Amino acid sequence: MFESLTDKLELTFKNLRGQGKISEKNIDDALRDVRLALLEADVHFMVVKSFLEAVKEKSLGQEVLKSLSPEQHFLKIVRDELTGLLGGEYSELNLKTAPPAIVMLVGLQGSGKTTTLAKLARYLKRDKKRSPYLVPADVYRPAAIEQLKILGSELDLPVHDSNTQTTPVEICKQALVEAKKRFCDLLLIDTAGRLHIDDELMEELTEIKTAVNPHQILFVADAMTGQDAVNQAMGFDRQLDFTGVILTKLDGDARGGAALSIRQMLGKPILFSGTGEKLDALEPFYPDRLASRILGMGDVLSLIDKVQQNFEQKEAERLQKVIQKQQFTLEEFQIQLQQIKKMGSMGSLLELIPGGKKLASQVDADKAEKELHRVEAIINSMTLQERRSPAILNGSRRRRIAQGSGTTVTDVNRLMKQFLEMKKMMQRVSKGGMKSLFSRMPNPFH
Repeated sequence: MFESLTDKLELTFKNLRGQGKISEKNIDDALRDVRLALLEADVHFMVVKSFLEAVKEKSLGQEVLKSLSPEQHFLKIVRDELTGLLGGEYSELNLKTAPPAIVMLVGLQGSGKTTTLAKLARYLKRDKKRSPYLVPADVYRPAAIEQLKILGSELDLPVHDSNTQTTPVEICKQALVEAKKRFCDLLLIDTAGRLHIDDELMEELTEIKTAVNPHQILFVADAMTGQDAVNQAMGFDRQLDFTGVILTKLDGDARGGAALSIRQMLGKPILFSGTGEKLDALEPFYPDRLASRILGMGDVLSLIDKVQQNFEQKEAERLQKVIQKQQFTLEEFQIQLQQIKKMGSMGSLLELIPGGKKLASQVDADKAEKELHRVEAIINSMTLQERRSPAILNGSRRRRIAQGSGTTVTDVNRLMKQFLEMKKMMQRVSKGGMKSLFSRMPNPFH
């Protein structure tokens, strides 16, 4: 998401380069371009208006720092204002209450509530050490109850045994009693949606709120619906006074105006963002990080978070010992590939690196993903002895491996060449540390 907005903003900043100083004329020109870019991204016109006024006031109210070019100065102001637009500081989901804490998810049909509830359960179980009890209270959508039961099974979490003959209010009351019996400290309620807001839906949600008194009511908004998401959120907020927002489908190819409008228009914090279909594709929402990504500056902190989540301390220490003892084998290579795959797609990882969005547009991410699968298939076709002692891979073994993995001998030879180069690099690290490694690497700028 935001590709078009990012491209237009980058062009605006580029046009400021070479200007000796910031003047009202070049700021007006730049802001006109920013205005068009934001409106095309489906940002609410009131939000655009107040945003541009704040940027202009700060741009002309400060002297350009000697160490910064006009472009850099303007970029910093836009980044700060974008961060404020998205909520300023990170807001954490507050579950500090006598257990079980009750969280109720609401939103229109198709916004992704059920999957989001499972993602949220996974996050709170893994990262916050909670014991969630999942409650399917949507008795209208076909297979909604069964869907949550399947997701709960994947996560190894208990799911309330709801049925379509019981009212949603009764389901939630019974689930609260059951959660206490099981000593679960968190109750997550999946509610029904509609294609449009109607009185019947709102009355049911209000009755559930009255019956179980949830500590948090989270509105699940489809980021791909643009300004419609803001209008929907306002309707739900008037009736339920929800406490926070989860933005789904932020990985989509839509314009992304909902993300930039919903916080400003409602004054409610965005707590999480959904970035894919898998159950691990839910991230805490950091306004400053998204602002940086929109401006093409990457998001190194989120990349570090992904690395820390997927590479446990014990695993990192074990790998370090392997490198020091020069025991890097194809078996080890396979383990590290699997760790990288857990972090997400190649395209999504590239976007977190400063300047990586441009690189991602130049790299065929699908081709890179297929290459990873090909490498895995080749290694999987090897015996354990061959993985641990690659030197024994003669011509006949390589032909057998190619046939077993559905690849060619050329593919196997290419992998072996890459592996040997990586092994040499690991040996340099073990001998002279990172300084030795970088001193031997070719300079990419020459």
